[in-house]
Amino acid sequence: MAQPPSAFQDRSSQPSAQVNPADLANVGIDQRLDQQVPLDLQFKDETGKTIKLGDYFQSGRPVILNMVYYTCPMLCGEELAGEASALGVLRFTPGKEYEVVSVSFNPDETPKDAADKKKIYIDRMNERLDTKTDGSGWHFLTGQPEEIKQLADAVGFHSAAILIVTPQGRIAQYYYGVEFSPKDIRLGLIEASRNKIGTVVDQVLLYCYHYDPKTGRYGAVVTNMMRLAGAATILILGGFLIVMYRRESHDPRKGTGRA
Repeated sequence: MAQPPSAFQDRSSQPSAQVNPADLANVGIDQRLDQQVPLDLQFKDETGKTIKLGDYFQSGRPVILNMVYYTCPMLCGEELAGEASALGVLRFTPGKEYEVVSVSFNPDETPKDAADKKKIYIDRMNERLDTKTDGSGWHFLTGQPEEIKQLADAVGFHSAAILIVTPQGRIAQYYYGVEFSPKDIRLGLIEASRNKIGTVVDQVLLYCYHYDPKTGRYGAVVTNMMRLAGAATILILGGFLIVMYRRESHDPRKGTGRA
């Protein structure tokens, strides 16, 4: 089995009986928030076609990006499996509301390696999706050392993580580990799209929850939740008073002297 280049040595190549997600948080990741991803880099997709990374940003949709090692027996496989499971319950469809781009950091891997892995993880994602996808929105890429290094440097790679990138190609968020929260990813995609996707309920959640770069998760903003609760209380009380006023003003017994 081909080994990843030493410049991008993966922890999964070291002997390990089990991957512990708690050990992976923030390991080997230098956050580059708002960094511009080099969209002119060329790779090959899973069909062998040469593409530019920027091709996946022309739709104006946010992009989930990660760098993996397709023939890795442990860590990267766990990461892709966790990603596929999370995307399967996201209630968004890749290729419709967002794109997914997985890039191999091993230049020895081929489009066939990418195609083989794509089938596995698209099938896994479809096990949970209500609306099945043909996989056209999740792209598995391979490339040459120079392009791989440039992308790795731009995103602050390396260990287990997925990134959300804005439609303009700027890094918005990082999520660490091999298991990912569908709620956090959904909110991250909505925020990166500048609210062009999602629902009114999502907007309320974004008001109450903010992304914390230190934890790579969304956390509650207590002051905003209290403001929202206070506004809701005022609306409920106001509505109650209006109903009572109208009921009293239309009471036929009013002014008749009858009890």
